[in-house]
Amino acid sequence: MQSYSSHQGYTRYPSLEGRAVFITGGSTGIGAALVEAFASQGAKVAFVDIDVPGGEALCDEITRKGWARPWFAACDVSDIRALKQSILKAAESLGEISVLVNNAANDQRYDTRSITEENWYRGLAINLHPAFFAAQTVQPMMAALGGGSIINISSINVQFGPPNLASYITAKAGILGISKALATDYGVDNIRVNSILPGWVATPKQLEKWLSPEEEAELMKRVCLKKRLGAHDVAKLALFLASDDAAMITSQEFIVDGGRI
Repeated sequence: MQSYSSHQGYTRYPSLEGRAVFITGGSTGIGAALVEAFASQGAKVAFVDIDVPGGEALCDEITRKGWARPWFAACDVSDIRALKQSILKAAESLGEISVLVNNAANDQRYDTRSITEENWYRGLAINLHPAFFAAQTVQPMMAALGGGSIINISSINVQFGPPNLASYITAKAGILGISKALATDYGVDNIRVNSILPGWVATPKQLEKWLSPEEEAELMKRVCLKKRLGAHDVAKLALFLASDDAAMITSQEFIVDGGRI
């Protein structure tokens, strides 16, 4: 299995040790890097995904590295009831959730001229709705703890609008709106809500399906830093935003893309 961590490792944030962290879509890609990054901090990590073999393999890898084995459950996040139940079960096992990372997504391409109503709403059901209801579920826990951090993964595509991603881009724009709204409404409970907008992260899925050598060559012409963007680059920012070092940072949007020209 491919490791998603940087060879330089992760900065240590003592405030994350022992905290219960819940991550959606954690089996592969950015999600796997997030799981690994928080596990490296000594956090108690829970994650869900529809990819059960990938999730179990990641748990095995983390255990081999000497970190605590994450809590993992199969869950389709578009099933909001199942998502809520998974969060509550994770809390029963690990303790009240103090960090939530809404990462699960599907960037399936559809021709905008012919996308069906079913596919349009399916995109929103995966990429938008779960973020709100996961946050709603952890809010009482975080309030009882005296605060918490919610990190919503959006996309740089919101700013540039590449073709055939209308449903995905609409959902990811909605993620920014959710973050702003919840930062206001949950701020009284010392709950911070921020968004991360990754660029084109070179995950195995992207390299297999979308990020061809030709596309990557074109991408390098449009960024300041001429190197691949890794999942660990996103995870490093998430660690900071989840930690007490970011105690006064909320309602913000952070771009990690190598500097789009």
